[in-house]
Amino acid sequence: MTRRTLSQNFLVDRNAVERMLAVADPVGTVFEPGAGDGVLTKAMARRGVRVTAYEIDPLLAAKLSAQTRNEPGIQVVRGDFTKARAPRNPFAVVGNIPFSATADIVGWCLRTPALTSATLLTQREYARKHTGDYGRWSLTTVLHWPWFDWQLHGRIDRTGFRPVPSVDAGLLRIDRRKEPLVAHRDSYAELVRTGFSGIGGTVRASLHARYHGVDAALRKAGIADDVVVAYVHPEQWVDLHSALAA
Repeated sequence: MTRRTLSQNFLVDRNAVERMLAVADPVGTVFEPGAGDGVLTKAMARRGVRVTAYEIDPLLAAKLSAQTRNEPGIQVVRGDFTKARAPRNPFAVVGNIPFSATADIVGWCLRTPALTSATLLTQREYARKHTGDYGRWSLTTVLHWPWFDWQLHGRIDRTGFRPVPSVDAGLLRIDRRKEPLVAHRDSYAELVRTGFSGIGGTVRASLHARYHGVDAALRKAGIADDVVVAYVHPEQWVDLHSALAA
């Protein structure tokens, strides 16, 4: 496998490393996807964090393992992070992840019950789309909003990586909420997927195909009749669920 195949862009900007650590504020146990040459791994270990660093490239994994074999706070695992067995106790994920694997890595994080937060360097476009920075919201964010808060913490210029990627990175943090905003995951997911189905072109038209009392629920949530699905804020979906799913 080549670096291009693995989508490897190593973080070399020390200021960017410090910015990422300031946002992540890592403590306790951290899983790191795409450890690469270990710049984040070593920086977190210096803070007293116990890091399990995953690296799929066998040469990089061997090199990092040799460099850190005497570091009690670092465990290097050669393998695919998305196949990792997650801890049962609370832990965080921090990583400069391969852009091509973003969806799979984020999906793993969202499915993991003990995860407290994930701080990830992704393509800036991905981070903006999933945090509402364009004023629009993705299906993934809306589906998981009652359980996770999504925040964009700025941009990391592409010149801070080697090799230099074609786009800038975004600093994305996903936090598990202490208390879910919705009690029933299945009914919430059914509502959201119905709204995103595209039937009729608007949220109102899509929901009318399945639910009663849609107009009153839309008014209560502050959603106009002609709004298309991407412009409905996740908090408004929570309000719609409260009104329609009973």
